[in-house]
Amino acid sequence: MMKKILVVDDEPSIVTLLTFNLEKEGYQVVSAVDGKMGVDLALSEDFDFIILDVMLPQMDGIEITKKLRQEKIETPILVLTAKDDPIDRILGLEIGADDYLTKPFSPREVLARMKAIFRRLEPRGTADLSDQPAEMLQIGDILADLTNYQVSVKGEKIFLTPKEFELLIYFMKRKGRVIDRDTLLNRIWNFDFDGQSRIVDVHISHLREKLERDPKHPEYLVTVRGFGYKFQEPHS
Repeated sequence: MMKKILVVDDEPSIVTLLTFNLEKEGYQVVSAVDGKMGVDLALSEDFDFIILDVMLPQMDGIEITKKLRQEKIETPILVLTAKDDPIDRILGLEIGADDYLTKPFSPREVLARMKAIFRRLEPRGTADLSDQPAEMLQIGDILADLTNYQVSVKGEKIFLTPKEFELLIYFMKRKGRVIDRDTLLNRIWNFDFDGQSRIVDVHISHLREKLERDPKHPEYLVTVRGFGYKFQEPHS
């Protein structure tokens, strides 16, 4: 069945670009040019995916995301942000949005993010994965299931936002290596400029809260002063 996508953006060129590329991939597209219209559509019709600009007339993307989640609308949301959006705004998105992209973006990237989110939401077994083993990473008591986007610590599942998950996997695949903030900004957030390192620190602190026995004295995700962060096997 054809998936139905809602695009909410007040820039006609972006709506046209996204509509063209999504329809080419076989999606049905409905668009709205302001926040109020976007919310009304999202509440009155069923969509498989919502692409939302942060800066919108009448109601911004964060308000829309909050409103939809309060109304128990679980439709995945991809938010489009500007490079100069304040960090707090971007962090605010993580509460309800599934992912975000900074403008300018390529339509290919939007499609790739959408497909990744669809894969994450598909119950295993309905996709053609049932006979494939899940891809796992384990360091100490932390087990990450890359196929189903799940993480557990000592056998207990923990909830991570998409960005926290991405960051954790990036670290786990580079165990023992010191990674600086600029590299993380570039790889995880696609930011290639200075001054935004706080977003890295905030995510590291969130990860520690969820993974570490004592977040103030981390055993896995340690700070290497003056250089960056390192993910390691805890010393027994």
